[in-house]
Amino acid sequence: MRALRIALAVAALGTGTAQAGMFDDDEARRQIKDLAAKSEARFDQQGKAQLDLANQLSRQAEEIARLRGQVESLGYELETAKKRQQDFYLDLDSRLRKLEGGGAATAADGAAGGTAPAAGGDPARESREYEAALNQFKAGKYKEAAALFGAFVQKSPDSSLAPNAQFWLGNAWIAQRDCKRAIEAHSVVTTKYADSPKAPDSWLAMANCQQEMGSPAVARRSLETLVAKYPNAPAADTARERLKKK
Repeated sequence: MRALRIALAVAALGTGTAQAGMFDDDEARRQIKDLAAKSEARFDQQGKAQLDLANQLSRQAEEIARLRGQVESLGYELETAKKRQQDFYLDLDSRLRKLEGGGAATAADGAAGGTAPAAGGDPARESREYEAALNQFKAGKYKEAAALFGAFVQKSPDSSLAPNAQFWLGNAWIAQRDCKRAIEAHSVVTTKYADSPKAPDSWLAMANCQQEMGSPAVARRSLETLVAKYPNAPAADTARERLKKK
């Protein structure tokens, strides 16, 4: 009888253990299922975040491309404007040279008639040297033009063409992206040749270089000086427009 009770107890214990094991398996499966669902949700969230980031990067790339296009367009417009301005100066210089050539011929006729020529250098030689330098500039040979204009102003500082030569010397340095030397050259026009028609344009050129060199305050002072000293010059109108924007 005692043996029977022991056998029944063992059987009952085995049944409970089996049921506990079954419950443990169900709990494990549930936990695995929950873990899988959480992992899938996390992956979905990460995937959405990566997609949003990719879209954002794509929009930024498009914006950068648009801005780059605007910069290139503005750069082209600026270079075109500079070229038009340079062509205008060259054309004006050529017209003035023709007028001066007529004046030189009249002076030569007067000298032949007995009137003493003005003291100074040889106008014919100066004209040839100046034209040679200007032709180099027109051909885009800015290094050669700078050398010739520099030699001209050193050799003939009192020539009637010296202010123009000094002006184009500054522009030749600008064309070579050497703002430091350009400012030095144009500053001679604004001081030594302050009464020259080229002086206002030299002030404007210096302001451009100063702005490009990262000195906006200095550039502003140059523009203000230009307007104060030469209020009726065309360059002063440009200076006023720029001062309004600053």
